[in-house]
Amino acid sequence: MSYVTAIVLAAGRGLRFKSKITKPILKINSRPIIIYCLDILSKHPNIRDIIVVVNSKNSRSIIRKIGQCRIKKIKDVVLGGRRRQDSVAKALRAIDVRTALVLIHDAVRPFIDKEMVSSVLKEAKKSGAAIVGVPVKATIKEVTKSRSHEVTSRVLVKKTLDRDSLWEVQTPQVFKKELIMEAYNKFGNSEVTDDASLLEKIGVRVKIVRGSYFNIKITTPEDLVLAEAIAKYLAFSRQSSVIS
Repeated sequence: MSYVTAIVLAAGRGLRFKSKITKPILKINSRPIIIYCLDILSKHPNIRDIIVVVNSKNSRSIIRKIGQCRIKKIKDVVLGGRRRQDSVAKALRAIDVRTALVLIHDAVRPFIDKEMVSSVLKEAKKSGAAIVGVPVKATIKEVTKSRSHEVTSRVLVKKTLDRDSLWEVQTPQVFKKELIMEAYNKFGNSEVTDDASLLEKIGVRVKIVRGSYFNIKITTPEDLVLAEAIAKYLAFSRQSSVIS
């Protein structure tokens, strides 16, 4: 396997979460959220080093947690920017010159596993760009917002989208270094919600690897309730498999 650098993004301010404690160091079953993914990535045989992107408010806490939990392979901890893509750009400037593949992951997606990481790395090495995702299960409607005389706008259904052609995109996302560098050099100032969108802008066909419905992103307090249940279920499943 090529030299792989993992970038873990933990610089978000988490405004929707409305907590005084930054999300990556909130605990799920007595374990900081960020440690879940760092543990998997640091133990994966194909990950050579890890760059963690933090903000000024959580940097000391995250560095302390990394030390306490004895996470290996941490190459650097860098301060992020105002937007997600600004944070990734700063991390890209810190990667090793030998890096061939760049894996980008959200720190607040704790439930990745070795098999998921291996699958997306394998596909990215072959195709140049691969992301994790799952088919959409819910009915999705496109809407329009119309201004009325009231303070709030009315939300109206425009059309129902074909669920069979929709996937929910997750992380990790993996790209050949030269491709992600080119995408950021040309379109790094664009407003996007994931890194694959920038690869699409330079004409790269991005492959999707089947992820997991457990691979949730913790964005709101409700997500933390679900995460607690997932963590307990996965722990029980692992224990049962060992016993059997």
